[in-house]
Amino acid sequence: MDLDWEGHARHLADMVLRPESRWWKPVASTARHLFVPRWWERGAGGRVVRDGAADAEAWLTAAYADTTLVTRLGTVHADQLEPGTLIPSGPWPTSSSTLPSLVVTMYRHATLADGCETLVTTGSGYGTALACHRLGAELVTSVDIDAYLVTAAAERLGTIGWHPHTAVLDLTGPLPGQYDRIVSTVSVRPVPLSWLTALRPGGRLVTTITGTGLILVADKLADGGARGYIAGTGASFMSTRHGDDHDDTSPATTIWEAADGDGETVSASRYPLLHVPDSWAVRSMLELQMPGVEHRMQRHDGGGLTVWMAHPDGSWARASADSRRASPTVHQGGPRRLWDALEDIRDRLNIAGELPVYGAQVTITPDGETTLSRGRWSATL
Repeated sequence: MDLDWEGHARHLADMVLRPESRWWKPVASTARHLFVPRWWERGAGGRVVRDGAADAEAWLTAAYADTTLVTRLGTVHADQLEPGTLIPSGPWPTSSSTLPSLVVTMYRHATLADGCETLVTTGSGYGTALACHRLGAELVTSVDIDAYLVTAAAERLGTIGWHPHTAVLDLTGPLPGQYDRIVSTVSVRPVPLSWLTALRPGGRLVTTITGTGLILVADKLADGGARGYIAGTGASFMSTRHGDDHDDTSPATTIWEAADGDGETVSASRYPLLHVPDSWAVRSMLELQMPGVEHRMQRHDGGGLTVWMAHPDGSWARASADSRRASPTVHQGGPRRLWDALEDIRDRLNIAGELPVYGAQVTITPDGETTLSRGRWSATL
């Protein structure tokens, strides 16, 4: 199908970039819609498959908006289902076409310079296309654990003249070459040791830390380790998976059921109610301290609100208040007190006026141990 997409691509570039940016031309001249022929869109009762060819105007509007388009839920690709197929809420998104401004942000942190051999993650292939446009396809390697994604992306890249190196592999395992840059638009924890092995001295890696809003940037040192920083702005990506579906480490149903009970302790919170995912800095601090906490929220008639926190080890907390400003009543149970840990973080925020995660220094030892530090605070992944 021939579409008049060029004007839409230029408009997207104008929205997210200055015209003198080296990334303006790649965004303005890359046909993003080709990489997302079908996608999952939120609808009543779940997510529904949208087909671009069936509605060209909707296709162009979606593809050239600065937004993420989900292309895979659980083990199911939108490409492989009939348009209009509905999947009820439940399966986690496992692949997407990331919003273009964030792809460019990751590449800017990587400082992709002329001649840099660069490894990127595949997904839809759109980010790979931008890297090919900037560097030349011969310098780009695109990898994914999903063979269908790699094949589909390679075919779509070929239709616009790009033929990068591709590989199907687990990103946390051995990589197929040596690189000057590694840019991952899936999150990891910790930084895989194989990345240090594959990165040339002086090379740079850019990724996000699983469960947080933290972009990690680090340059490889002569001793085999790396040093860098946490970027001052946040981002969040799907976590790496090691098989056909995401690794399910969610708290068991019995833990969520227990979280509706009285628990071992009942107290009044020192602060107004907070749904942790609403604050990236607080969420990131809590995740560094207690990896794996999940969150739920329910609004009630009359303005009331309840939030839940649960951890796979059986710890949970439930806080309810009549309004956002009211002091909530908190119930907690299990081996650890999740709400107490959250309030310690909020104490730090209240006293210092900020949390130390953004702008923190990053040190990665040659054996892969990653430590974040700022002032007297530190956390090891």
